[in-house]
Amino acid sequence: MLAGYISLIIIVINFIVSYKGFTNSLFFEGYCFSVDGILKNKDYIRLVSSGFLHINWQHLIFNMLSLYFFSQSLELYVGAWGFLLIYFSALVGGDLLSLFIHRHHGDYTSVGASGAVCGVIFGSIALFPGMGIGMFFLPISIPAWIYGLAYVLYSIYGIRSKTDNVGHDAHLGGAIIGMFVALALHPEALATNYATIIIILVPAIIFIYVIISRPHVLLVDSYFYNRHHGMTIDDRYNFSKADKQRELDRILEKIHKKGMNSLSKDEREKLNEYSNQR
Repeated sequence: MLAGYISLIIIVINFIVSYKGFTNSLFFEGYCFSVDGILKNKDYIRLVSSGFLHINWQHLIFNMLSLYFFSQSLELYVGAWGFLLIYFSALVGGDLLSLFIHRHHGDYTSVGASGAVCGVIFGSIALFPGMGIGMFFLPISIPAWIYGLAYVLYSIYGIRSKTDNVGHDAHLGGAIIGMFVALALHPEALATNYATIIIILVPAIIFIYVIISRPHVLLVDSYFYNRHHGMTIDDRYNFSKADKQRELDRILEKIHKKGMNSLSKDEREKLNEYSNQR
């Protein structure tokens, strides 16, 4: 009965919550994806709420257009509850992968529905083998499996090289979870689309295994990063170390001038973190 309308309801909620975040910084900071907020403060709601917040109107509109274009056929095929399962599984799954990758980066934050949207896109690729992916504002389309493979490879490169501030890890996690859930709902799709699914999933699964077994491989030089910032891995490490030392010096100077009680909650946590590291 609700099939065909769930995605529209989700889009409306995204607009309402994102607008609230645009106009209220405390609301935005209280519900965005935050490693410290989730791991230290146990704010697990952030795994879901962050998927309804966006950085700006461009970010929001692009995600919602992508969701609208890919959701209708999938929602009618799997039903309202099936669509909700794919959407929220991809949303949480993408954030969990991001949380694992950035578990030692307490100040890492992100927002956006991209992980969930990728789950919808890749769920559609799994169930509709003949599907084409249209290019925005261009009268052309490419086979879905080519798009899927290129997207996975680009996400892997983005996670490893840090070429930009895009949450590629959440995108990749959401895409994989969305595909798995869609196939669990309609396993018969494996018989007609197994080659495409294997081509897309194999590199993604191998990469996730490498993250778990050899996390240091994430530290690689990026030609893009070096060219635009003139910094190698060692440079970035030393810069980060010096930045932490400056922050520690600032906190110690504040204690010297105003006393321990003058520290904020965040400053106390940082001081404890630096003490434990030492």
